[in-house]
Amino acid sequence: MASAEYAEVLASLYRLEAAKGMDFKLERVALALKNLGNPHERFATLHVAGTNGKGSVAAMLHAMFGAGGYRVGLYTSPHLVSFTERIRIGADEISEADVVALAREIHTAATLCGIELTFFEFVTVMAFLHFARQGVELAVVEVGLGGRLDATNVVTPEVAVITSIGLDHQEFLGDTLACVAAEKAGIIKARRPVVIGRVTEVVAEVLRRVATERGAPAYWAERDYVTSAAMPLTFEGFGRRLAAVELALRGAYQRDNAATAIAAALQVERRFPLSEAAMRRGLEEVRWPGRLEVVQDAPLVILDGAHNPDGMATLVRELPGLVGGRPIHLLFAVMRDKRWQPMVEAIGPLVRRVTVTAALPPRGESPEVLARAFQCYAPVQVVSEPRQAIEAVVQSAAADDVVVVAGSLFLIGAVYPHFLAQREQRGLFAVQGLALQP
Repeated sequence: MASAEYAEVLASLYRLEAAKGMDFKLERVALALKNLGNPHERFATLHVAGTNGKGSVAAMLHAMFGAGGYRVGLYTSPHLVSFTERIRIGADEISEADVVALAREIHTAATLCGIELTFFEFVTVMAFLHFARQGVELAVVEVGLGGRLDATNVVTPEVAVITSIGLDHQEFLGDTLACVAAEKAGIIKARRPVVIGRVTEVVAEVLRRVATERGAPAYWAERDYVTSAAMPLTFEGFGRRLAAVELALRGAYQRDNAATAIAAALQVERRFPLSEAAMRRGLEEVRWPGRLEVVQDAPLVILDGAHNPDGMATLVRELPGLVGGRPIHLLFAVMRDKRWQPMVEAIGPLVRRVTVTAALPPRGESPEVLARAFQCYAPVQVVSEPRQAIEAVVQSAAADDVVVVAGSLFLIGAVYPHFLAQREQRGLFAVQGLALQP
């Protein structure tokens, strides 16, 4: 049960988000950190950006270095169920007591500086201060949005990672792949290596130019490191070969993410060496909930945070191999500012029934609007409350049917407590996903 103080702190943080929204400047967060003794300079960082895949790669890096015996922090966003998921050291989420104490300290520091931090800036400062106070050796830091002006971009990382680049958040990052690439390239630092996943030539041209301008060695998927086309994973690159590596995370696309994570880890092996056994163990045990995750087997329930057209296209490619010809019941919600029409067009032809719901109002798209978009593909029902929606969908599905929940990470977070309650589990990372039945 959350304490009253913790609940009050979270309420005040969310009021920051409502009041200030997204305001991209590095000066405020840098000034707040300076007034707190620059905690982000007291540990090494791995900085991970990308349209899709950045969370998975960050989680894999965290797991591998943790398996290697290092004290490793992980900062990601958004959270699914609990705010404390955003800031982890090893398997431990930040405590509610630490959230309260650090929030008070940061508020005082910001007030003394005469600045008002946005929600994400405030939480970023909290993460860095927590990591420094807890003595982490290495922190894996996921970019929130973009890169160049993201609050996390005050770090000078041991290695930067750019997983993929597609069109998303165009109102902030631009309407072309070249514009988005230029924003993501902002995390590339002078003379620090950057590892780049599979990208188009248009994107590669932008990243290559920025890396050259900054004297940053750039290492590319399919040129400097390669991965096998089938599981188990085989990685080759930088004079190393790892064969028959099993991945805990489902989906063919996770092979690319794992290869990028391994490539990034190898760039820091002089300072943070990892044995092959540690890499294998990390990839075999990593958890990243809500990404092609099976949480129930009768009916088979798959939660996937696909929240943009590229993510939905990936989900659509994966589903036939996971579910065969079984009927699919879709539970869908999406943010109003997303290009959700191509998402509907991609998954609509695969589904037998659709339930639409509301996630994170008022940012979420109206369920009635979504219902009209899906009605040409399958029968549609509207259940406005997500928890009621998942209960209704699961109850109506036959034992050998499939339920897919997708469209928004906020939707995944809203329905996840239903499955946590079934297992009487409090913490998200204490729950192990189910194995797919052969």
